[in-house]
Amino acid sequence: MPQANGTTPADALDSVDYDPIDHLNALFSHSSTLSTVPKVSAALRRHQDELDRDINSLVRVQTTTDSDSVRRIQDAKSELEELFAKIEGVRERALETERAITEMTADIKRLDSTKKNLTLSMTALKRLQMLTTAYEQLRGLSQSRQYRECAHLLQAVIQLMAHFKSYRSIDQIAALSKNVADVQRELLEQVCEDFEVTFARGEVQQKRSMLAEACLVMDALGDQARSRLVTWYCNTQLREYRQVFRGNDEAGSLDNIARRYSWFNRMLKTYDAEHAMLFPASWRVNEMLANAFCETTRDDYKGILQRSMRRTDGQPPDVNLLLSCLQETLDFEHSLEKRFAAGESRSSMDTVTSSEEKRHGFSQAISEAFEPYLSIWVESQDKQLATLIPKYRQQPIKPPDEEFNSQLVIPSSTELFHQYRVTLAQCAKLSTGSRLLELSRTFGKYLDAYAQQVLFYHLADKTSGPSVEGAVIILNTADYCFTTTSQLEEKIKSRVDEELREKVDMQSQADAFMGVAAAAVRALVHKTEIDCEPAWREMRAVPWSRMENVGDQSSYVSVLLQRVKDRSREILKCLHKPQYARAYCDNLVDSLTNTYIVNIAASKPISETGAEQMLLDSYVLKKGFAELATLNAEPGTPPNAAFVKRVTQTTAKLDPLLKTLQVRASPPEGLVQAYLIHIRDRSELNFRKILDLKGITRKPEQHPLIELFNAHKASPSNESLPASNPLIAGLQLTVQTAAATGGLAALKDNAIASSTPSLPARFDPANFGTALMNAARDAGDRIASPHLGVGGSGAMTTQTASRTTSPPPAGGDGLGINGDGERVPVASLNENLKSFGKFFRRDVGSFGGFGKKDDSRRSLERR
Repeated sequence: MPQANGTTPADALDSVDYDPIDHLNALFSHSSTLSTVPKVSAALRRHQDELDRDINSLVRVQTTTDSDSVRRIQDAKSELEELFAKIEGVRERALETERAITEMTADIKRLDSTKKNLTLSMTALKRLQMLTTAYEQLRGLSQSRQYRECAHLLQAVIQLMAHFKSYRSIDQIAALSKNVADVQRELLEQVCEDFEVTFARGEVQQKRSMLAEACLVMDALGDQARSRLVTWYCNTQLREYRQVFRGNDEAGSLDNIARRYSWFNRMLKTYDAEHAMLFPASWRVNEMLANAFCETTRDDYKGILQRSMRRTDGQPPDVNLLLSCLQETLDFEHSLEKRFAAGESRSSMDTVTSSEEKRHGFSQAISEAFEPYLSIWVESQDKQLATLIPKYRQQPIKPPDEEFNSQLVIPSSTELFHQYRVTLAQCAKLSTGSRLLELSRTFGKYLDAYAQQVLFYHLADKTSGPSVEGAVIILNTADYCFTTTSQLEEKIKSRVDEELREKVDMQSQADAFMGVAAAAVRALVHKTEIDCEPAWREMRAVPWSRMENVGDQSSYVSVLLQRVKDRSREILKCLHKPQYARAYCDNLVDSLTNTYIVNIAASKPISETGAEQMLLDSYVLKKGFAELATLNAEPGTPPNAAFVKRVTQTTAKLDPLLKTLQVRASPPEGLVQAYLIHIRDRSELNFRKILDLKGITRKPEQHPLIELFNAHKASPSNESLPASNPLIAGLQLTVQTAAATGGLAALKDNAIASSTPSLPARFDPANFGTALMNAARDAGDRIASPHLGVGGSGAMTTQTASRTTSPPPAGGDGLGINGDGERVPVASLNENLKSFGKFFRRDVGSFGGFGKKDDSRRSLERR
């Protein structure tokens, strides 16, 4: 629409948010434009007229479209009605056609049924005629004993008679069926009588053709007839055997067991030569004869063995005779297995011909009678193994004529497991049931005895402990026994009956050997501890309370690291398995760290400067300890990252103690805050120990510090701290009263002795066996455990000196003699040794490549 100023807005009236006021203001924006009002009004009327015309046009179009749609719908409905009518017409015509066809074929169907019935009648009459004729012929042939023809006719009669089962309601058919059954019964009795008479008169060779043909008749008569004849034959042949060996105590004794088997072997030869041609090969009469012999002999043996167990003289049966008889029986069974193709068949008499019967071999056909009495044999093996343990304990660790190598094991270990293998193979032949399970428990019993009374005995029977080579050999042997014990368990499980498989368990024995391996590693660590004693004495001799300046590392540090590396280099060369090299290094780091803490306590009082020097020394030691992993590696080999992390974690417990000792007591708030930050506990007793280490021992000096500590620990910010730090709680700072004649020197010596029982001023070799026994009994040693504090390691307690020095052999009452002459239970030592082994095995199981470079990994199992 044109505006007053001559411009035309773009579809202003079509806008969604159209506002007439704004539109009028736009059209008449100035008073001068009012003169155009008539033009604007005319334009609006024209626009309105155009809109009316457009609306009318659209209404007309829509009306026309609706009419067409209605017309098309009506046309579609009429077409559908026509289609449905046509379909109905087709259906009616189809029904009419079907009725017509049915009427046309009704006669044909009737004719087909008549033909079918006529055919069946003719077939039945023909079969009836054949059955009647065959029956008459069969009666005549049976009387003349023409058994070959009888067999063929009998099969035909039986097959034909099967077609008339549904006609037995007819009298004639029922009578014929009865006559056929009578003929079958007469043939059965006649054949059995012929066999009995012929065998009784000894005319088998003369009438063998007739008897062979008679067997064809028995085959045609069925399974029951065949079983009856075979049973009679077996009983006839074994009648003499039962009379001889059951009626005569001497002939039936175990001493004459070989005669039984010889008699039956002759019987089999007679069968092969004279009777084999009488019976069809499919009957397997010789196998049934062998089965009957085995059943008879097994029953005889059961009675003989029961009587032998009830001897009036009270003497047990001869084990050697029992084993000899059992071995002969096993050989005989094996010969039967070989002769009759083991696994083919072995059925009882009443199921000889059953094809659905599960077949068995002759294994344990007779030897089954011996199984309840194999416990005597297991007891004899127990006694034999009991004699080996004392002999093994007296043997040296290494034969004098054999050179040491890093994979050497004690010869008695391989000898013991060889004995086990031979015994297991023998028992598996005798029994795979409860006796094999009983034998496995006997094996476990003497594996425990070997671990405790042989291996552990060699570790602790000497006051100075074994040499490095001896400890390595014991370690290798324990590892070999651990591996072989697991293999032995799997071997027994593969042989024993399935229902007993879960009861076979030698895990406790394997854990015991792993415990011995842990003790051997601890013995190697102790060798290094002994070498370090001069360095520790030098450390304790330093006047830490009067130190004024912090310099380079202390002189004892160099001596300590040199001695540790020299001894460790020698030991690591002998350890061929990386996991044990790693275990040695871990234990050594734990031991040296704990010993360092012990010597810190023994060096009190310690000034702030002294504590700072000790902290510097600890960093040097940590760096030196991290190099243990690569002592024997090629030059330039980077250190083992996992071991370096382990060293860092172990030595980190030094920092809180030394950093707290570095803080001066003035101002007192600084020392208290340092304790709460580093030591992080609320124990007043532990705080007193820190004061004691710093030399603040007078009550007037301690009292304000302790009051301030109690005030700070009660604040809300410190309520979450643990009650006690195990590291500080394990420190033993109690000083025994010095002798009156000792003066200050005696006081210092007593303080050192009481605070470091594992580090005496002069090495006492008796302490080694003591510490080793404590480790096994308490299962609380530091073996591969970076989380154990000083208090839990046993390195800071004064109870060590009262323990025993070696595990004595178990007596008849299960008790041994300790170092004080008291009788103690050895079983508890063995149980703790197993627990110790479980702990050690869990820790070393994750070790990777470590320690000595192994160029030739010779398997111990091949020994």
